[in-house]
Amino acid sequence: MAAQSPNGQRPQVQPCRYKTGRTLGAGSYSVVKECVHIDTGRYYAAKVINKRLMAGREHMVRNEIAVLKRVSMGHQNILTLVDYFETMNNLYLVTDLALGGELFDRICRKGSYYESDAADLIRATLSAVAYLHDHGIVHRDLKPENLLFRTPEDNADLLIADFGLSRIMDEEQFHVLTTTCGTPGYMAPEIFKKTGHGKPVDIWAIGVITYFLLCGYTPFDRDSNLEEMQAILVADYSFTPLEYWRGVSQTAREFIKRCLTTDPHARMTAHEALQHPWISPPFDPMDPNSPARVGSGEDLLPVVKKNFNARRTLHKAIDTVRAINKLREGGGLMMMDGAMSVDPRPEHVNGSQVVDDSGRQQPQGAQMAAPAPDDHMEIDSRGNARGQTEEQIREQERKVKAMVTGLWSQSSAPVARR
Repeated sequence: MAAQSPNGQRPQVQPCRYKTGRTLGAGSYSVVKECVHIDTGRYYAAKVINKRLMAGREHMVRNEIAVLKRVSMGHQNILTLVDYFETMNNLYLVTDLALGGELFDRICRKGSYYESDAADLIRATLSAVAYLHDHGIVHRDLKPENLLFRTPEDNADLLIADFGLSRIMDEEQFHVLTTTCGTPGYMAPEIFKKTGHGKPVDIWAIGVITYFLLCGYTPFDRDSNLEEMQAILVADYSFTPLEYWRGVSQTAREFIKRCLTTDPHARMTAHEALQHPWISPPFDPMDPNSPARVGSGEDLLPVVKKNFNARRTLHKAIDTVRAINKLREGGGLMMMDGAMSVDPRPEHVNGSQVVDDSGRQQPQGAQMAAPAPDDHMEIDSRGNARGQTEEQIREQERKVKAMVTGLWSQSSAPVARR
């Protein structure tokens, strides 16, 4: 039986105007492919959404289209929606083709990287976020992976992408959203608390991104989801180890603190953040010693790359261990790309505490996960166990444990737990 469109009617068949090419990325319900317009020869990115997998969630696609239609072509740092259409089996969203890659990959390819570079990146992001907020839109999933460069050139525009979790809000709807959504390490406390959230969640995420850009790890990075959530609820973070922060200015730290305020009403707005001294520093053209940007002038790239690579290894390991546990339970992981759009389970939030289903507070330091290597494991991104036997699962577990030995000895200076 032919698939139907979200309005219940069979889509009208028409010749496709695009030819798809190589795969650029994939998620649980969609794949992003490079495509070329047959008539013009121009290249774009096509988000191909499987209707069968999205059954019952069509409103998410309609929402993403509505958001992109409202802001497309309005700001140079926001991904533009070029076209959208559907076929019998898929929905297509055609957008700009960002050839410059993701934010942090771009940084790691640079020969040097300074605090002023981070400030420039955050300024561009804030400018786009201010535009979104002015047009009644909250993004809700800001993170480095959703910040792309238009071209590989050094002066390429930074683009905010992936509006799948974004919402259109009226000004009076400051705190009406209650769905737990986003990427855990970048989610604001009010999202977990379900007290209602709005535009301030984007400023919290920018604070996390700024911290990450200056040291290579996120402020609430912990060994388990429970510990991470608890740290977020009370803004438990610090600028340590000191050796990683000695080259970062007090102005940058103060900017982060203004973003990572647990009270959303006390957080800076996007426009206020754009006026912060770290983003728009005072400059006296008559004073030769007046810096164009704050900071010590120290190259941050060695520290940032080292910490980023260490944490990436650890998180791949944790994902692997969790996947094995899910396979043993016969359940499934949500998404292996870190995305999360449902409530964290079985834990819940009571005020600023994380509790289990029985209402008991979870102890600090619970659920310590063992690190594991980069070795590939056959695990479906939608959580299917793929018919693996108990012996196969045990063999995978033995493989992980065997390769865990000596993992940290390979790193001269692993990131200290905070």
